[in-house]
Amino acid sequence: MIPVERDSNTAAPSADMKKVVPWIYYILFFAVLNESVFNVSTPNIAEQFGLDAPGVSWVITVFIIVFGMGAVIFGKLSDIFSVKKLITIGIVLYSAGSIIGFAFQSYYPAIIISRAIQGAGASAIPALIMVIVARYFTAKERGNLFGVITSTISFAVGIGPVLGGYIAGTFHWAFLFLVPLPVLVAIPFFRKLLPTEQRGTGTLDVIGAVLMGLTVSTLVLFTTESSWVYLLVAVVSLILFILRIRMAREPFVDPSLFTNPLYRSGLVIGFLIFSTVMAMMFVIPLMLSKMYGLSTENIGLVMFPGAFSAVIFGKVAGKMTVKKGSHFVVYLGLALIALSLLLQSSSVGHWVWYIGAALIVMYVGFSFLQTALTESVAQILPSERIGVGMGFYNMTSFISGAVGTALVAKVMEKALLDFPLHPFVMDSHAYLYGNLILFLSCIVVASALLYYVAFGKKAPQPVKEPA
Repeated sequence: MIPVERDSNTAAPSADMKKVVPWIYYILFFAVLNESVFNVSTPNIAEQFGLDAPGVSWVITVFIIVFGMGAVIFGKLSDIFSVKKLITIGIVLYSAGSIIGFAFQSYYPAIIISRAIQGAGASAIPALIMVIVARYFTAKERGNLFGVITSTISFAVGIGPVLGGYIAGTFHWAFLFLVPLPVLVAIPFFRKLLPTEQRGTGTLDVIGAVLMGLTVSTLVLFTTESSWVYLLVAVVSLILFILRIRMAREPFVDPSLFTNPLYRSGLVIGFLIFSTVMAMMFVIPLMLSKMYGLSTENIGLVMFPGAFSAVIFGKVAGKMTVKKGSHFVVYLGLALIALSLLLQSSSVGHWVWYIGAALIVMYVGFSFLQTALTESVAQILPSERIGVGMGFYNMTSFISGAVGTALVAKVMEKALLDFPLHPFVMDSHAYLYGNLILFLSCIVVASALLYYVAFGKKAPQPVKEPA
């Protein structure tokens, strides 16, 4: 077996690697789809099992926690074991969780366990796809691939609630467990097309992995349950995790990874932006319902053009990243997101399609930002740490959505921003939404400043087209 090294500037992908690209998009669609397809079914599940809101929320929360942890663990394992084997294991786990959930749909503890298994298997897919793209494709190819990956993710997130509502309404919510099963078709193609690798001979630091998992899970639980005990456990486990990776012979994460200021900044920026956008996806339906009295179907009509625009502009973002460089595209994306939030905060209470048009700008900006920031992070990681580095980046992005949504929900529940502040919002019923969205726009501006301070002239240079 010949080791396969990552070369970002010279060797082009093999013919087999080019053939694997469509399958990358295929399994990624079904992995991301399962993140949002269950959201609309929680009322049905709560009714069937007689659960309150915190009880039924575990259907979503347990998937988020395990998915976030799994992204890092599979990323770390890809630095030790063959990606071909790991992605097979991930798909099998994902499908096994789906079958278990459907088979034991009348027993709620089994539902939670099966969602955890689904999260563990599904986490392998985006984590390993990032590794495959970063390790086996040139910088030019990566830009285009990340663009289409962004489009695929955006389409899956946008279509998830629609598909979930249709399946749960037409059949039964338990049939949502069967949605991921088509990923099994991809196994023989990955087994055939992915290269046979000879990776390192390291071992997995189980103690470090457990401490990281405890930190992540209790942090998410603190934001959703508001119990200070969870925060205390998160802080203690984080301290122990830091001590562990500094003392272990083969730590779960090499602490030198976090000494790279560009990587640290990339994680922070990703956390801030992803949490902001996911928080907006939580706020907008509630605002459209309360301020405009729209039904679920009409809310979907207002939001769908934005989600569909992300499908189109994700590929544009990939090509622009190749031609202009990730530095330029990150700034463009941040500018569009900030502009969209400013427009939305100023439009609350006015014609509803002002909000719809501003959402298109936000989705387009997010496509640009997501594509270019992922490429920026990929380029600053050394080949031997690409797996765990991208795994942490994926985990940060995913967990940030849960944290951002929970914090915004608390702000809305306690009406902390329900006072006159925004100069263009005169309706007292719109104060909360206008101020909240204005505050989120300030977070985006702060992220842009952080990117400028951290990356500045150090940003990766654009790839020049061959003459």
